Amino acid sequence: MPEKKMTIAQVKEVLSQINSEKDPIFLELKKDSRKGVQTLLKKWEAKKEKALQLIEHRHQMLLHENQLKEEGYHFIAGIDEVGRGPLAGPVVAAAVILPPDMPALQIDDSKKISLKMRNELYEVIMEKAVVGIGVVDNTIIDEINIYQATRKAMKEAVEALDPAPDALLIDAMQIAMDVKQISLIKGDAQSYSIAAASIVAKVYRDRLMEKYAEKFPNYQFENNAGYGTKAHLEGLEDYGITPIHRRSFEPIKSKLKIK
Repeated sequence: MPEKKMTIAQVKEVLSQINSEKDPIFLELKKDSRKGVQTLLKKWEAKKEKALQLIEHRHQMLLHENQLKEEGYHFIAGIDEVGRGPLAGPVVAAAVILPPDMPALQIDDSKKISLKMRNELYEVIMEKAVVGIGVVDNTIIDEINIYQATRKAMKEAVEALDPAPDALLIDAMQIAMDVKQISLIKGDAQSYSIAAASIVAKVYRDRLMEKYAEKFPNYQFENNAGYGTKAHLEGLEDYGITPIHRRSFEPIKSKLKIK
C-alpha cells in the first residue's frame, strides 16, 4: 500500500519547522508534483532568500561598529536626527546602542522604509536596544539656529543613554562631548546603529506632530510633519502662525516683518 501523502496544510506546517533546503523532508517534498506543494516550496525559498539578504545587510551595516569593537570600545551608539527642514515643531535626535544579538531586520535609512515597517522596527528597537532621545523645540531653534539645535538634541540623546557610550557613530556631524566620535556622510545608509537611530527619531517626531495636529488642526501636521507643503502654507495664510512655528524660518519670518 503506497504511503499516504501529506495534505497541503500539513506541508505548510512542516515547512514552517524546516531551516535548510538540505533537510531530508524538504528534499522529499521537492519531488512532490502537486501545484500546491510546489507553490509552498517557492514561498519558503523566497522567504529563506530574504532572510539571507537581511543577514548580509546587517553584516555590511555593522562594519563600523565591529571595527570599533576590535579597537576596544564596548558601548557604541549610533546617532541621527530628524526635523531640520520643517517650518514647525521640534528637531528630534535619537541615540541607539544595539545589543550583540540584534536580529537581522530591514533596518535602513528611515526614508527608504514604509510607514508600516518604520513603526514595526521602532517597536523592536525600543524593546531590544538602549535608546536615548533628545528634543529641542522651535523656540530654542529660533534662539540658537537649527544647526546648533540639532547638535544640542544629539547631545541630549547621548546623555540619556544608560550605560553611557564610549564611542559614537554620527550621521554627518560632531557634537561637543569628550568621547570617541566618527562622523559618517549618509551614515544611516552605512551603519546599523545610525539607521536604527534614524528610525526611532523619525517615528518619535512623527507621533509628536500627530499630537500637535490635534491641537492645531488647520495645518495637516499629521500628514506633513511640519514641512512646508501646500496644505501647510494654506493653513498659514488662513489661520496664521501657531506657537510651534519656527519664527526664524521663511516664509514665517517675512510674515512677522510685514506685521
